[in-house]
Amino acid sequence: MASAAYAPLPGRPNALVIESHVEGDRAVLAPRGELVRGCADDLAETLVALPYGVRKVELDMSGVVFMDTAGLQFLETLADHGHRHDMPVAIANWGGQPLRIMELAGLDTTDPLHTPAPAPHVPESSAVALERAEQLRLLQDEVEQLRQALASRPVIDQARGILMATHSCTSDEAWTILRQTSQLSNTKLRTVAAAVTASTGSDGTPPPEEIRNALRRAFVQLGR
Repeated sequence: MASAAYAPLPGRPNALVIESHVEGDRAVLAPRGELVRGCADDLAETLVALPYGVRKVELDMSGVVFMDTAGLQFLETLADHGHRHDMPVAIANWGGQPLRIMELAGLDTTDPLHTPAPAPHVPESSAVALERAEQLRLLQDEVEQLRQALASRPVIDQARGILMATHSCTSDEAWTILRQTSQLSNTKLRTVAAAVTASTGSDGTPPPEEIRNALRRAFVQLGR
């Protein structure tokens, strides 16, 4: 049984799929892809569809490659299922960027579903409160940076393909050219990639002069 979580952006291969395997009264769910908006709803659908008689649910997160704050709702959905059905639920095998998000959120990565006992009240002006606020700010900043990087990936990959086809260079060389052009022209990498892509469109709009000059310098530096 599998559940697709959301419609990916063009060129995004990591749409969430939740694979499930039932052994006796134990269900093992294996999400694969990204925990983004809609992932909690799809987990809920997968849990509801489990056969009668399941008394324990385990999640293997080794296949999750990206997570934003929607992943925290994903965890809450699993915990809520366990409470409502009075069954143990467990989650393990975090890695990569999702593990970093868990750490920034202040969760126990070995037992993120555990709810610690309420801590004594600490005034908002205390060092602890300030540190917590800084952790949340770092979490938000990192998620936004990663989201922007993922949104930019399709146009960057398209520009690399164009350079490879028109200049007979490798994928790594095309990436180096785009990155150096971005640095030499002081232009965002996504903007450079969009300009290269637009130049091959039906109207053939050439890149701005500063990007054209930077592209030529990048090719020279690469020895092409």
